[in-house]
Amino acid sequence: MDPSALDDGVEAARRGDRDAFGRLWQQLSPAVAAYFRAQGVPEGEDLTSEVFLAAFRQMPRFVGSGAAFRALVFAIAHRRQVDWWRGSARRGNTQPWHELGEDALTTGSAENAALSRLGEDRVVALLRELTPDQRSVLALRVLADLSLETTAQVLGRDIGSVKSLQHRALARLRRKVGANPYPASGTGRLNTRHA
Repeated sequence: MDPSALDDGVEAARRGDRDAFGRLWQQLSPAVAAYFRAQGVPEGEDLTSEVFLAAFRQMPRFVGSGAAFRALVFAIAHRRQVDWWRGSARRGNTQPWHELGEDALTTGSAENAALSRLGEDRVVALLRELTPDQRSVLALRVLADLSLETTAQVLGRDIGSVKSLQHRALARLRRKVGANPYPASGTGRLNTRHA
C-alpha cells in the first residue's frame, strides 16, 4: 500500500470527504478482517465494520499521518478482539449460521467452498498452536504490517517483549511446519546422477 495515498486519504477524510472514508475502508479492511480470522474470531466481518465506525467517529479529533491512522485502526481492532473473546466466555458456545445449513439456492458449490477454505483453515489451525500473545504479535506484524514500535503501542508492551513473542511464535511455527523439508539422511537426498 502506498503510504502517501493513505496519508492523503486520512487528510481528506478528516475534512469530511465521504469518498475518502470509502478508500480508507478499501485499503485497510481486508487486513483488519484477516487479523480477526487469524485470532479465530468467527464474526470478523461484523467486528471489522465496528472498528471502522469507531475509527471514523474519531476522525474529527484525529491528528497524525496515515501510519498513525493505521495504528489507531489496529489498536481498536485489538481491543474489539479481546472484548469479543471475553464476551464469548460469558455467552457460551454458539453455532455459526453457516453450520446450521442454508438454502441450497443461495450457496455456491460445496467443492468451491471447500477448496477456498483449505488454505485459510490450515493457517488458522497453525495459529491456534500459538499463545494468544504470540498470535496477536504475528497478526499485527504480518497481516497489519505494523512496525515493532507500533505493535508494542497497540498491545501496550515494550519492544523487547514484542520481539521475544515474535521470535518464539516463528520458532514454534517452524517446528510445526518443519523448517527443513529435506531429510538429513542420505537416502532422501537427490541423486545427482539422475538429475
